[in-house]
Amino acid sequence: MSHWIQGFLEAQAAELDAATNTRLAYGRDLANFSDWLERKSLHFATVTQDNIEGYLIECDAEGLSASTRARRLSAIKQLFRFAFEEGLRDDNPAMQIKGPKKAKSLPKTLSVEEVEALLAAARDCGIASLRNTCLMELLYATGMRVSELVELPVSAARGDPRMLLVKGKGGKERMVPLSPPARDALAAYIVERDEKETEKRYKGIPESKFLFPSRGKLGHLTRHRFFGLIKEIAVKAGVSPEKVTPHTLRHAFATHLLAGGADLRAIQTMLGHADVATTEIYTHVLDERLTELVMNHHPLSNKKS
Repeated sequence: MSHWIQGFLEAQAAELDAATNTRLAYGRDLANFSDWLERKSLHFATVTQDNIEGYLIECDAEGLSASTRARRLSAIKQLFRFAFEEGLRDDNPAMQIKGPKKAKSLPKTLSVEEVEALLAAARDCGIASLRNTCLMELLYATGMRVSELVELPVSAARGDPRMLLVKGKGGKERMVPLSPPARDALAAYIVERDEKETEKRYKGIPESKFLFPSRGKLGHLTRHRFFGLIKEIAVKAGVSPEKVTPHTLRHAFATHLLAGGADLRAIQTMLGHADVATTEIYTHVLDERLTELVMNHHPLSNKKS
């Protein structure tokens, strides 16, 4: 079964240009499913719809969330679609299976004041201040995904750009505008970055192609390191670190733009959403925040009926 999984993942990479993190998630989910099948003396080649539904029932019994079960079913469905198209099976046993309904939850975001506190804290990080400020300003100014941010090539940031070319999911490229504070932070950081890279070259170490270089094997700041970094900045800013992730800053970017009157289609383009329906959830976030504002501050809301 490992050969089936490997072939499927290679096809995902070659044909659909699926992101590395997506392929890793598929691999983990399918490995879990194949382990379950082995314990039942079953195989991908012979498994039935009833077998797959039995696996999902056990996942539910283990207490896995609806979103996790839906993700695992998605991986299974795509594996058997691949197997059918490649002639490994003459049917698709997962085609008729419906996944669990995922509870709709609004994305967590941050207030303008909280973002300002985070940016101020980033500017006060000692020797890492210029880099951290650049990271935070770019993230908030563009709404980039964290993987898009840390993988930015330095070539995209040359020449005091007004816009950045970002490579997103599925290799799709888009242009995102930079705010004046983000441009200033980028210009200041890139001078420091280039000086350090020049020192490396004198020592015989190749210069990095990334805007945010690292000594790790990837060659750039990792998603996990930035996740930890943003938590450290939150503590310094006096903002609950539980509320702060790279993705909540992406949500803040979209919500604050919408509150300022930006067009939903423009926000969709900048976020790199394939479907405007994904972007529309921010209108619900804004509605919830406005309702909370009225309930907390309108004089009539505190009067007993």
